[in-house]
Amino acid sequence: MTTFPRRHALGMALGGAVLLGTAGTAAAASGPAQPVVTDGAGAPVVPPPPPVPVPLDAWFDNDGIDSASAHDGNFDGSGYTFPAEQIPAGTTVTAGGVPYLLGSAAAGAKNNVIALGQRIDLPKGRYYGAAFLVACSYGSTGGDATVHYADGSTSTASLSGSDWWGSGGAVVSTFRYGPGGVADQNPVSISTAQVWIDPAREAVALTLPKTAPPAANVPSLHVFALTMQPIAQGRSATVLDARATANLLQDGGPQAVEATIVNTGTVWLETRDRITVTLDVPGGRVRTPAPIPRLAPGEQTTVRLGLAPDRGLPAGTPATGRIRVLADRSTIATRSLPVPLGIPDFRPTDESLSTHRAPYWFCDAKFGIFIHWGVYSVPAWAPVGQQYAEWYWNNQQDPNGPTYAYHAKTYGESFVYDDFIPKFTAARFDPRSWVQLIEDAGAQYYVLTSKHHDGFALWDTKVSGRNAKKLGPRRDLVADLFAASRKYTPGLRNGLYFSLPEWFNPDNPWMGHPPRNPYTGAPVPYTGYTAGRDFVKDLQAPQVLELIDGFDPDVLWFDIGGVNDSRDVLTEYFNRAKNRRRPKDVTYNDRGGIPDHDFTTPEYTTYPNTVVAKWESSRGLDPYSYGYNRATPDDKYMTTDDVVHTLVDVVSKNGNFLLDIGPDFDGTIPAVMQQRLRETGAWLRTNGEAIYGTTYWSRMAQLGDLRFTVRPGSAFYLMSLVAPGSQLVVDAPVPIRPGDRVSMLGYGGPLHWSQSDGRLVIDVPAAARAAGKHSWVFKVDWR
Repeated sequence: MTTFPRRHALGMALGGAVLLGTAGTAAAASGPAQPVVTDGAGAPVVPPPPPVPVPLDAWFDNDGIDSASAHDGNFDGSGYTFPAEQIPAGTTVTAGGVPYLLGSAAAGAKNNVIALGQRIDLPKGRYYGAAFLVACSYGSTGGDATVHYADGSTSTASLSGSDWWGSGGAVVSTFRYGPGGVADQNPVSISTAQVWIDPAREAVALTLPKTAPPAANVPSLHVFALTMQPIAQGRSATVLDARATANLLQDGGPQAVEATIVNTGTVWLETRDRITVTLDVPGGRVRTPAPIPRLAPGEQTTVRLGLAPDRGLPAGTPATGRIRVLADRSTIATRSLPVPLGIPDFRPTDESLSTHRAPYWFCDAKFGIFIHWGVYSVPAWAPVGQQYAEWYWNNQQDPNGPTYAYHAKTYGESFVYDDFIPKFTAARFDPRSWVQLIEDAGAQYYVLTSKHHDGFALWDTKVSGRNAKKLGPRRDLVADLFAASRKYTPGLRNGLYFSLPEWFNPDNPWMGHPPRNPYTGAPVPYTGYTAGRDFVKDLQAPQVLELIDGFDPDVLWFDIGGVNDSRDVLTEYFNRAKNRRRPKDVTYNDRGGIPDHDFTTPEYTTYPNTVVAKWESSRGLDPYSYGYNRATPDDKYMTTDDVVHTLVDVVSKNGNFLLDIGPDFDGTIPAVMQQRLRETGAWLRTNGEAIYGTTYWSRMAQLGDLRFTVRPGSAFYLMSLVAPGSQLVVDAPVPIRPGDRVSMLGYGGPLHWSQSDGRLVIDVPAAARAAGKHSWVFKVDWR
């Protein structure tokens, strides 16, 4: 068996682990019908049955895993495949604590199912979930899966996957095979997904969603493995996954250990059970066990423990620990795990850097503001909704494009891009008002473009004359903004964007040539440029180190990738943060040109379901631009409804939302942008408890116009993207019990609720409907 740890986040799928006693056989999932117990009084503590991997050989219809010696597959319709050298086909693998049976990669063998509405027969039994290994070709996709029960009834839940490109999944390869078996040095991965199942009914089959057959530029969902998770009749718990991390529990420490606990029984785990989670490890101690006040059958929660190693132990000293789930003082579930005691210094290797993960503050923050500001803010033009305005210089190179014609007409063919530099004045830049606006918006962090693709730096860089201190504003804009943030909005986390390549830097022109007049082809100066240097060693890496050493950013947001020294630079970044007098966690994204990253960064999009690996969706208030586009009329910007809906949707699926604003050349933030931010902040002041510090619901992220989040052990939130009627009907297994209080944020008093045929029905008075706007948030209070 091969085990794959979850690097970015604990698994969404539920499954087996080290349990009380010895688990039964797969047959334990079936048997005579028994009612699901809802009251735990007197219920016995029992070990859950083991997970049940379901062989999919009869349904495999695609070969997506090849070897160097047998390249006969075609995963994506374009001839690319996973490599059998790194994807252990034909074996049982464990990902996120769940065992999965992978198909063969032998010549001529099929090893995955294209989701086209097939009905998969299941071992008849009572389950709380179906766990999948999935990957998508040409973009994330999915749809509704249908579970069929022995009594003829059905239930539905969304099943989707992430694109296979990148290393954000549970089972990762550092390369893939291209057509003809040529190795393509790009990481690809297979991810986990889950479909919830009603444990009160015996499941007999599952129908997959209908996506498309593999073809170039057509999204398809591929299912590589399926494992069923049986329910135990009685009181039961499982430690699904556990890990000692390189994270800090909070700024200043201590080291964090995580454990994901699943209620694998038919009864609620409640306050009266005094459920806590602790860690026993020689050489270290946990000061305070983590409580689990409530956990419904089939639900999961992840707890964080602070680990203090004994004094004098070298950081990273290996040990073996044991996570224990206690009911009062009795152990009801346990799992062993390797525990490095203390966090050693990072090294510039993938093995070391891959242990870095998104910090808890970042995962809890949910909402940030992107700021695209630079020389491109002077022309500030692109065809509305079609091109990035901040790409003005490169867009201008296309003689058949609209920017080429616009520039000639507006500025003349002899006016080159660098002639905009003196016009980038920042004359009305008020850093205090900027950070206070960001705080008013309810954002928890911001990311400023320190240098975009045009190579113009907004700080006083010592390795290039192409910067805002020596040219244009004659001011260190990064220093001014960071100083204002730390003085006036100390709760904000501060981040910096950095483009690794530059469009036309003569030492390494991304576009293949140094700057030239696009109308005549004549070479033009690259203002501030010093000739004869190595682009990476003499410019790129030193500039990033300047940002790290000079500004101590909480976020480094790289862009584009390409040639780089990111491993060395990030090693310095992590160790500097770790070895401060008061250590802190910092974070970085997936565009640094190396496989390692803390989070992925889709643009102008979201996902159909939860993506467990941490991600951050970014987009501008503009319909398709990050930099200011003066051609965009106010009525084309995102409305506040749009902003709130996007935030709610992204957060429900384990993402952060990085919303971009584009100031004008003089530092003015357009009024329409300010209005949208302040209105979003007003919504968050009422409803933010459903956003900040919450997690995704492991059962589902969305149901029609509803989205869900969870505050572990405290509350469950239902967010409606449309105004509800007199009743809100939720056809989902909401974790609610008699006596729980339901309310709507922003409206005083409890709401009447009932349950019927598995549906939650909430009565919504007219006054409550009138009290909400943008998104109506209902709270199930467990306390």
